[in-house]
Amino acid sequence: MRVVAKFGGTSLGNGDRVNRAADSITAAVEAGHEVAVVASAMGSTTDFLLEEIQYEADEADRAEIVSMGERTSVRMLKGALSSRGVNAVFLEPGRDDWPVITDEHGEVDVAETTRRAKALAEQMHNDDVVPVITGFLAEDHAGNVTTLGRGGSDTSAVMLGKYMNADEVVIVTDVEGVMTGDPRVVEGARNVGEITVDELRNLSFRGAEVVAPSALTYKGEDMSVRVVHYQHGDIMTGGTSIEGQFENLIDMQEDRMACLTVAGRAVRNEPGILSKLSTALSDAGINVDAVSSGMDSITFYIDEEHAEEAETLLHDEVVESSTLSSVTVDDPYAVIRVTGGELQTEPGIVNQIVAPLANEHINVQDVITSATSVAVFVDWENGEEALSHIQTVFDD
Repeated sequence: MRVVAKFGGTSLGNGDRVNRAADSITAAVEAGHEVAVVASAMGSTTDFLLEEIQYEADEADRAEIVSMGERTSVRMLKGALSSRGVNAVFLEPGRDDWPVITDEHGEVDVAETTRRAKALAEQMHNDDVVPVITGFLAEDHAGNVTTLGRGGSDTSAVMLGKYMNADEVVIVTDVEGVMTGDPRVVEGARNVGEITVDELRNLSFRGAEVVAPSALTYKGEDMSVRVVHYQHGDIMTGGTSIEGQFENLIDMQEDRMACLTVAGRAVRNEPGILSKLSTALSDAGINVDAVSSGMDSITFYIDEEHAEEAETLLHDEVVESSTLSSVTVDDPYAVIRVTGGELQTEPGIVNQIVAPLANEHINVQDVITSATSVAVFVDWENGEEALSHIQTVFDD
């Protein structure tokens, strides 16, 4: 197998952990695997360096300063590997064979980075080289040091894995893969053996610090990404496997939707009100496609064929409640969904989606977003036209 193993700052936090990392890499090499290593700055070196810049430094100087953490790590790890008889070399910006290149806008130059990554993969295959690469860092065409932003080491690893045609990327960190909950908060949290890239992307944007969301955009269907704890001592087994890839898709749901809105005084301050209403629908086997809420209302979107039954069920809840006032139904609606791995990092993406509809005087009834999708609800009669206008935005 060709493997890219990324070691986070905690996993390289001291000499003992560097040795542990070197042992696990050596074991993989001795088992016949081709291994490239991406290293973060040791411990909290990057944060320390940033805190100590107590003057107005320009971006070029800041990049050079913070790069020293990763530059130290690759030298430490390369030395540990060499002492074990591994044919290791360290790579950093400025080297002729440095792989990660950015353009004048600071974006990754895909063509040049791919060319260099493939050349590096050939060295691994033909000469049994183990490259130890500084994570987070890049270099522009003029030779200046640039960076890949927050979570850049994860991005370095998954991106290089993609362009080197790696079989697997292993993220070695200080967590036991993806957990069912934060073990510092909830008892009985356990490791999740598998999770989809869309699931993890949503969790990552909502606080789960496992794999940087920017890294996941580079994951392809045929390349495995796995997260393991540095104490495991084996980069080839265990942890959580991240499955699938992001699908960039714009489509309109075939079924007509009904919109049921329950109004009531201070709905947002009534504990359990959403659960009561959802349970009433669930017990009747009615699937809720989407939910939105306001100060004094909760709206459910369901298949139009269940609208009458759902209205009766929710009306029963309204009658029994001292908080709820009324329920109403409106239909039919169309829902157009835009899904993709980079939506959350695209400033103004919601405006880009709905602005063409406003220009064409198509009224948007609702917009519901997540980290990987935007759902736009319009009158059914405007659905096809709205879909066409939204597709045009992304065709450009």
